[in-house]
Amino acid sequence: MPEIHLVRVGKVEPDVVDFLSMALPDIFGMESRVSPHTLDPSQAFNQVRQQYNSMDVLLGLSRLQSRAGDKVLGLTSVDLFIPILTFVFGQAQLNNRLAVMSTHRLQQRFYGLPDDDDLFLRRCEKEAVHELGHTFGLVHCTVFDCVMHFSNSVDEVDVKSSAFCPDCETRRLGYRETRRLSEPRAQRG
Repeated sequence: MPEIHLVRVGKVEPDVVDFLSMALPDIFGMESRVSPHTLDPSQAFNQVRQQYNSMDVLLGLSRLQSRAGDKVLGLTSVDLFIPILTFVFGQAQLNNRLAVMSTHRLQQRFYGLPDDDDLFLRRCEKEAVHELGHTFGLVHCTVFDCVMHFSNSVDEVDVKSSAFCPDCETRRLGYRETRRLSEPRAQRG
């Protein structure tokens, strides 16, 4: 049966790893495992921007072994970017297996505000589900409270829910069923 593998990319808050390892199976109906390996993000560091290129992080994650159908979610506390944007909360391979999300801009302290652990973990859940949603072939949604709605600020993360809208949920479930039917018979559970 396919699984979600959580991989630490550098240091990441242990509470985030623990929380997501328990929350994601309920949302995706897939077991979640925390990898014993940690990916070093230093190869993705951009000296000029003082940030980490998320495409390079995905490349590092691509070198990790996983079974067909498994999803790999990198978790990091470093600040991510892609060349055309100032920052990203995360990035994923559309309709594939790899995703990464950063906790850096999801923390209240980044905005000079007091820590709020519950709010922080809710934000992490939304962004993890969002990025994993892309791996299931989901694109950005126009429904403002759908977890697949694009977020360009932490305020937009706070507005959306951690759930898929009915249309995105139908597409996600259709993806899983299509993948299950296309697996060789010996691998079906």
